[in-house]
Amino acid sequence: MLRSGRWRGCLALLAGALPALAFPAPSLWWLAGVGLVPWLLLIRSAGTGRRAALDGWLGGIGYMLAVHHWLMPSLHVFIVILAALLGLLWAPWGLLVFRMLGGPVSAAAVIPALVVVPCGWLMIELARSWEALGGPWGLLGASQWQVAPALRVASVGGVWLVSLVVVAVNTAVALLFVTAAARAMAAVGIVVCGLAVGAMARWAPQPEESGVARIAVVQPGVVSGAHSAERRLALSERLTGSLAGRDLDLVVWGESSVGVDLARRPDVTARIAALSRRVGTDVLVNVDARQTDSSGRTGIFKSAVLVGPDGLTGDRYDKMRLVPFGEYIPARSVLGWATSMGRAAGEDRLRGTRQVTMTLPGTDGGNGLRIGPLVCFESAFPDMSRRLTRDGAQLLVTQSSTSSFQHGWAPWQHASLGALRAAENGRPVVHATLTGVSAVYGPRGARVGAPLGTDTSGAAVFDVPLATGTTLYVRLGDWPVQGAAAVLVLFCASEAVRSRMRRGRVGPAGVTGEAAAEAAEPIVRSGP
Repeated sequence: MLRSGRWRGCLALLAGALPALAFPAPSLWWLAGVGLVPWLLLIRSAGTGRRAALDGWLGGIGYMLAVHHWLMPSLHVFIVILAALLGLLWAPWGLLVFRMLGGPVSAAAVIPALVVVPCGWLMIELARSWEALGGPWGLLGASQWQVAPALRVASVGGVWLVSLVVVAVNTAVALLFVTAAARAMAAVGIVVCGLAVGAMARWAPQPEESGVARIAVVQPGVVSGAHSAERRLALSERLTGSLAGRDLDLVVWGESSVGVDLARRPDVTARIAALSRRVGTDVLVNVDARQTDSSGRTGIFKSAVLVGPDGLTGDRYDKMRLVPFGEYIPARSVLGWATSMGRAAGEDRLRGTRQVTMTLPGTDGGNGLRIGPLVCFESAFPDMSRRLTRDGAQLLVTQSSTSSFQHGWAPWQHASLGALRAAENGRPVVHATLTGVSAVYGPRGARVGAPLGTDTSGAAVFDVPLATGTTLYVRLGDWPVQGAAAVLVLFCASEAVRSRMRRGRVGPAGVTGEAAAEAAEPIVRSGP
């Protein structure tokens, strides 16, 4: 079967797709530790570098299709084209795996393989994390969002370090099936990975809890049909009004919860301000409408807007990183036809220019809780929440809407990202949506209370633990990525030196350099 190109291609697609089962909704988190093994062993058996690159590409297509399959209603067949393009990122990785695992693997070759193969995977995750390529959705390390030791690892090196460890474990397990000489060292590698995770879980600095904030999340649920925006607003008002007397610090609505520019609709603003007075706290809404920003640009923005008892507080954050095709069409003049094939954006949204932290009013007129807003899939970008934490945010708030993917894996997968962001930054995360899943996580990534599922319309109050201090990830940033890049540079330089040395030892006809020199000596002596 492996000799048949067609069957081998099918196996590569399936092998690449297998790790997706570790993510929500299946959440077979343990599968991440072995899910890459079939793919690694398939590439090892490629026979040629060209076939290994092809196996890497096809497996990459399978992986991208599996973790993004819920985009089908929006992109239709175009998702296959995107997966094929992004899958190309795994072609060099296929060559790398073949170079490190192909043929007989000695015990001495195990350690370089356990380092280089995961570093190559991490470079793929970095490359596809670029917003224009779809953003960092489905990073392998994110599958470990409910594993406490993995969350501690994230506090040290972010989701990047978790991915690095997961791929290293997969590589070690694959080496157990390669040669007898490699098995002992591979087993040692698995033990070392376990000890490293245990050490980080035990000794990595963690934030200290410093009080509790009472945060309410309002989730109106699915509202469709004629005048849906107005009916959703009215339902959100009723749900928010039911929170009166709960001694709240903040009420959070989901993404696109308000469909008009509040600056131009004082009547709507007054209604929300009345709610703020009734519940005794500010309301963070999300405006999806044509607006004008502080620089005078007019267009459709998605904005987190804070409304207090007296109306607009002046705190507004415009979404900076937009969803390709969902909120804008890359190179619209070329790819604008995508709007006719699915739910692609008919008009490009405008981007915000800077991140914003908002300060809630405190007691006796003083300053209160500082929040850092993010909108929708911005929660997938580790650098954005890290920046807000460094800017002083005590609570990270994500406003989202996944109503287009209500019956797929997307809502649960999106909500799970809050656990990673909380653990990375040592700050609690509130993930509020229109239609579910809404969830809250404490500063170590543990879930607070029960989430609001996709079948829920209601309001819930969460006692969210706050924390002080900083994690190593906040202090050091994306150091695993930088280290992986350095490793690959050294590896490539080493390979180049070895290649040059081999060419120096072998003459044009395949004889060694010494034999070639001896053969040439009489010719030199016979010269004039």
